[in-house]
Amino acid sequence: MINLAGGTDPPLVQALALADTQAGIVSRPQLYGLGVTRSQLRAQLQARRWRRCLSQSVSVTTGALTQDARSWVALFEAGPRAMLDGVSSLQAAGLTGFESDRIRLSVPRGARVRRAPGLDVRQTRRWSREDLDVGSGIPRTGTDVAAVRAGLWARSDKQAALVLTMVVQQGLTTPERLGLQLLRIRRDRRRGLLHDVVLDLLGGARSVGEQEFAHACRSRGLPAPTRQALRRGRDGRYYLDALWEPWRVAVEVDGIHHGGARAIIGDALRQNALVLQGLTVLRLPLLGFRVDPDAFFGQIESALMAAGWATLDASA
Repeated sequence: MINLAGGTDPPLVQALALADTQAGIVSRPQLYGLGVTRSQLRAQLQARRWRRCLSQSVSVTTGALTQDARSWVALFEAGPRAMLDGVSSLQAAGLTGFESDRIRLSVPRGARVRRAPGLDVRQTRRWSREDLDVGSGIPRTGTDVAAVRAGLWARSDKQAALVLTMVVQQGLTTPERLGLQLLRIRRDRRRGLLHDVVLDLLGGARSVGEQEFAHACRSRGLPAPTRQALRRGRDGRYYLDALWEPWRVAVEVDGIHHGGARAIIGDALRQNALVLQGLTVLRLPLLGFRVDPDAFFGQIESALMAAGWATLDASA
């Protein structure tokens, strides 16, 4: 709760009003700009009505800091041009289920950067005031920009693919808008991966072309499958994404559209029907194809070998 004791002086009242819009946090420059003197600030701190937060901020609340309050502290620590960015901006926009142990912020190249535990302040040549989400209350990059940067800054390719997928699944943005932001990225080691992920989000299962799948099999020494193999079920005809007929092994490539309830039910019924026909059916998520193909193709190889196929080395 906000401590009102000792807050009857006009500058202190104004400070409390400002803090109420910033999750209970005010910066020292803001306090001095409102006319709060150093002796007044010292008195509030000594009386434990207020407390210091790192080097640049003061909390006028009691109790543990909220996530929003910690974000304001990080912003004031990082400097006047800092914005929440990456995962931290996405969390402020409503992203759930993706945890981060640091608050991510971006500042322009050459800006003074203060270091503090739990803060990740990045100087970036891509910083632009036009990226600021002016309607968010807390200074942060727009969701589309933040999502792309979260992918670029992720610890692994898997995390990069996951965060882009989650912002789309949770309705925070669309694949089309992510694609527009990716066009701004001219050079980055993960640029190609993010393009592939967004294409997957846009195109579903057919974004893995026949030649691409065949090349992935060939490069691992696997036999070439039949693509789009026709099968008949109780509800009519359908096509398998990949089928190795001699060994009765099939692979179904799952795009993001497979997450819906209707798709889950339909996929389950179709897979059960195939199993009843004597096929071994493996599922290959598109994101798995992009970021961890060896693990999935290892399973395909195991299924083929269990069904009697052997590599030249194994049969020698």
